[in-house]
Parts: sequence; structure tokens; C-alpha cells
Amino acid sequence: MTTVTMIDYGLGNVRSVQKALEHVGAEVALTADPDVIRSAGKLVLPGVGAFGAGMAALRERGLVPAIQEAVEQGAALLGICLGMQLLFEESEERGKHRGLALLPGWVVRFPVNDLKVPHVGWNRIEHDGDHPLLAGVPSGAYAYFVHSFYCAAGDPDDVIASTEYGLRFPAIASRGNVAGIQFHPEKSQHVGLRILRNFVQATGGNA
Repeated sequence: MTTVTMIDYGLGNVRSVQKALEHVGAEVALTADPDVIRSAGKLVLPGVGAFGAGMAALRERGLVPAIQEAVEQGAALLGICLGMQLLFEESEERGKHRGLALLPGWVVRFPVNDLKVPHVGWNRIEHDGDHPLLAGVPSGAYAYFVHSFYCAAGDPDDVIASTEYGLRFPAIASRGNVAGIQFHPEKSQHVGLRILRNFVQATGGNA
């Protein structure tokens, strides 16, 4: 059984993500211990809430360097919702905040228009189907979103699935052994579970 180390930093839907990972065959180790994180082979960074609060919680627990070192050593890291946003360089949510800088780009608010913000509900994810995380997930499948900010990827090649909501934004981004999912896979039924299963079953440091 594959062990997935889930980072517990006091924010997020930890329990529901843990149950979803266990459902697809993972053994989940929930931890806030920097040494455990440094030595992990597969990491999940969940989260809901504000970007600044998330980074502050990671820093207070000494987890920022631990996460960065784990990734440098080849661990596969999957960020979910706020966890995806924290992977990027900077956010404009309630001021300017530095992120983990594992993916190039910024986190910005949806523009003011006729669409409701936050973006809440089911929406299509579209992709070309050539990334292992998306194996068995058809382009156009629906996933469940809840967010007011989106990731503006610095490199378009990092965007492996996108969604349209007033503009097109990354639903999933990936670079090497780091990946992020903007929607909630644990709430996205078979689509989300398939993506989590693909992450759990991936070999080596692939994310």
C-alpha cells in the first residue's frame, strides 16, 4: 500500500481529503512534523481559507523549508484548493503574500463582472489528455469548485487542465514532481477520485 503524507497545518478539509485518499488505496500519514515531511515520498497539501493565513500557519510550524526540501529531493507533491495556490510565488489576496514558489505564477482575484464570486459549483475541466494525473478522466468532465481567487500560471506549459469562468484559468497545474488542483477532488465524485488514484499509483516522484 502506498503511503501518502498529508501536511496538517491547521487549515483545511483534512478529514475529507484523508478519507478520499484512503478510498483509492492510500495509507495516509497526517503530520505537522518537518522531519517526517522532509523524508516523505508523496505529499498532499490540502487547504481552505485565505492565502496569507495559510502561509503564516506553514511558517509558524517550520514547514516551508521542509516542503521545499522534500520537493528538491524528489518527493511528489499535490496541492489541493488553497494548497494549490500556496504552490505559486505570490498572492494578492488581502495584500501581497509570498508563497512556496514551487510553481511560477501568481494568485489573483476574479475580475468584477456579472459572474458571482466566489466561483462555487460544478464546472468542466478541459485538457488534452496527455498527463498521467488525468488518465481515465475525459476532457469536459465536471468537477466541484469553491474559490474567489485563481492561479495565473507564469508558464502556460504548466497548465494541464483548464476551466472557463468569465476567463480561462488553470484547474490543474503541474511541473515535474509538483502538481496542484484548484477544485475539490474529494467532492468531485468519480472524477476527483480517479485523479487522486492516479496520484497515489504514480511511480517515483511523478505528481
